Amino acid sequence: MSNFRQILSEMGEFGVFQKCLVAALCIPNFFTAFDMIGQVFIGMSFPHHCNTDWILERGPNLTEEKQINLTIPMKEGKYESCKMFMPVDWDLETIETYGINVTTGCTNGSDFEVPKGTSSIVTEFNLVCDRSNLIEASQSIYMAGLLLGALVLGQMADRFGRRFVILLSLFVVTVFGFSSGFSPNVYVYMALKFISGIASSGILLNGFVIAGEWTDASKFALCTIVCHVFFPIGLMVLSGVAYSIRNWRSLQIVLFSPLVLVVGIFYWLLPESARWLLTQGRKEEAIKEIRRAAKVNGRKVPEELLDKLEFEAVSKGGSILDIFRISYLRRRALIMSSAWFGTSLMYYGLSLNVGNFGLNIYLTQFIFGAVEIPARVGSLLFLQHFGRKIYQTAVLLFGGCTCLAILAIPKDLPVVVTIVAVVGKFASTASFQSVYVYSAELYPTALR
Repeated sequence: MSNFRQILSEMGEFGVFQKCLVAALCIPNFFTAFDMIGQVFIGMSFPHHCNTDWILERGPNLTEEKQINLTIPMKEGKYESCKMFMPVDWDLETIETYGINVTTGCTNGSDFEVPKGTSSIVTEFNLVCDRSNLIEASQSIYMAGLLLGALVLGQMADRFGRRFVILLSLFVVTVFGFSSGFSPNVYVYMALKFISGIASSGILLNGFVIAGEWTDASKFALCTIVCHVFFPIGLMVLSGVAYSIRNWRSLQIVLFSPLVLVVGIFYWLLPESARWLLTQGRKEEAIKEIRRAAKVNGRKVPEELLDKLEFEAVSKGGSILDIFRISYLRRRALIMSSAWFGTSLMYYGLSLNVGNFGLNIYLTQFIFGAVEIPARVGSLLFLQHFGRKIYQTAVLLFGGCTCLAILAIPKDLPVVVTIVAVVGKFASTASFQSVYVYSAELYPTALR
């Protein structure tokens, strides 16, 4: 009887086939960056004040400055964003002489100070003042989609195959990412983003898995990191595309249209995991994929090895409940869950607040993307040199300290705030890269 490791050594453990597969699986990660961080630009806020066009009925020739002065109250030398003087039935002369003292909320919506041709979901759906919480809600709903995708699509990949889930996830991100650009209101937008978040999670979690299952175990960390390196490249491209296209609907359509081509190419070329096929008892299909891989690598697997290839049966005793039943697994789950929580809090807390550090949002986003590349690539070297435990602890601690330091820096020092935030982004990215590899290696195969 021969096992897959023997087959792998014959066809090449990391040959042209595996390298091309890893390179191809980098592409979906490139586009998930658009889906996960795109709202930084799609949900941009702009200076605004209440719409007070009611006064133009009394004075149609009023300048904008005079209109605002008569209808918007001031606080600490600045016009209020979410309050206006209550409309009255007085003539213009009376209003100018006595003024209005009673204020109210923005009963007729808001006017935004935006450059020509610029728009976001904030300006189009009026997500300011008492509706501003819908911005945070939309991002939270997207994160809920990521969580649900992690819970559901991992199980689906075990049952229906890695290839099926990756193709399905790519198709869903394409359709729903593109469709969100046509959302008639914020509630439809949030629903579409929720489904898109589920699919993005499927891409992130299964892309590096199928690459790792076609290589030797010693290359698993390398495959994971290489696949994820294209995520920050997507972040850098996102800042450039968003700078060029300021209309949020056009931006959304442009970002996700190329995925149609990616889905078509992947449908024809993406192989199924031979390891997974063997666990399902589909030996003939596994042999077909193995021969295909060996041919690309310029190798030939002996027929006697293929004939004696044994099924890699999944352990029948493995259950998700083992994590809670077995003490050492329960302890690991608690510790790693804390690491995931801290890492996600740091990473998304910095990434989604890129516009609040005081510098140009497009430049800051580009830098945030660029700093992730050395953080991810360097993680491979540091993980091998220092080990998983020491490195994970160090980057979590360092990242947390930088986030606390940001709170202590005065807001009138935006350059200093941004520099510290970039250092924090480096640490949080390194922690993310480490926790992906560490988590996969800590659990038995049946539970992974």
